[in-house]
Amino acid sequence: MSGNRLYPGLNLGDTHGDAHAQAETTVFGFWVFLMSDLIIFGILFASYASYLDPIGLAGGPGPDELFDIKSVAIQTGFLLFGGVAYAGVSLAMKYEHGRGRLVAWLLVCTALGAGFLFFEVKDFVTQAGEGGVPQASGWLSSYWALVGLHGVHVLSGILWILTMIAQIATRGIDDAVKVRLSMLGVFWHFLDLIWVGIFSLVFLVPLT
Repeated sequence: MSGNRLYPGLNLGDTHGDAHAQAETTVFGFWVFLMSDLIIFGILFASYASYLDPIGLAGGPGPDELFDIKSVAIQTGFLLFGGVAYAGVSLAMKYEHGRGRLVAWLLVCTALGAGFLFFEVKDFVTQAGEGGVPQASGWLSSYWALVGLHGVHVLSGILWILTMIAQIATRGIDDAVKVRLSMLGVFWHFLDLIWVGIFSLVFLVPLT
């Protein structure tokens, strides 16, 4: 059975030779690995939900006092557009648009990810200044753990992108680079998926 029939959408196409076959199994395996990460986030989501009551706030500041929904909306825009930008990476690689265009799309992803982190860190600093530190309540502990862990993942994704840019500059777009970029794409889109959950549960539920 051909790779196209096994996991449609994860392959590069027959014109990419060995990279096509490698990505077929490697990228799918990486996606399975990410499910362990999803379990960790699931536990943190459940922990956060359990503190969404006055007892969880423990008399400390709550969502109404701490959240800046405009800033959160900006962060969401940065991250979601970053996912769209990575589609440009995937298309540039699959249809062999050249090293320059591939790197340009990767730099766009880096800039959007950095913009997301800037506003997130800015919010954390502001919230801490208003008494919204993790030790203030169970709700704040779960909030910092969930949102903070996602932020660490975004930072890891940015470092991975920069590493791939360095590899493209030194070794070109060989089979190994193609497979790694495909794995990175799965990771980058996974971060969008997690953020949609965070945005919905953390920032919308308490404010409705």
